Amino acid sequence: MTTIADFTVTTNRGQALDLKDKLGTVLLVVNTASKCGFTPQYDGLEKLYQDYKDKGFEVLGFPCNQFGAQEPGNADEIEQFCKINFGVTFPLMAKIDVNGANASPLYDWMKKEAKGLMGSTSIKWNFTKFLIDRQGNVVKRYGPTDKPEAIAKDIEALL
Repeated sequence: MTTIADFTVTTNRGQALDLKDKLGTVLLVVNTASKCGFTPQYDGLEKLYQDYKDKGFEVLGFPCNQFGAQEPGNADEIEQFCKINFGVTFPLMAKIDVNGANASPLYDWMKKEAKGLMGSTSIKWNFTKFLIDRQGNVVKRYGPTDKPEAIAKDIEALL
């Protein structure tokens, strides 16, 4: 059986992050963008992170430029934008693709584990969120319009 522990991703500093090191932590994995109508969700994501990080919760942000070219910056620009405008302290990863031939293997797996509307496996837009339990399993998928604060009760149930 595949879990998040079977994947390695790259941080925004270019370092490999073996996700098996995240077993035991509840994760919210989000594809993000700095120039999107949903960008203010960074505030809610940071609030979730601050509220629950001491209980074993973490947000992993994956910048993605596939939707309307709304994440054009490099790693440093993205990090600075997130810190200055939204006070983001949760980990940001390297920019990735979430759909298509170059999609991150992590995203290919999560999309199959928790399909979108009408069984879709593609990501439709920025700020699609996946909730991962402490054992590394995808529990639920949330659309871009699902606000982070609405996810709090699901996070609490897993902590």
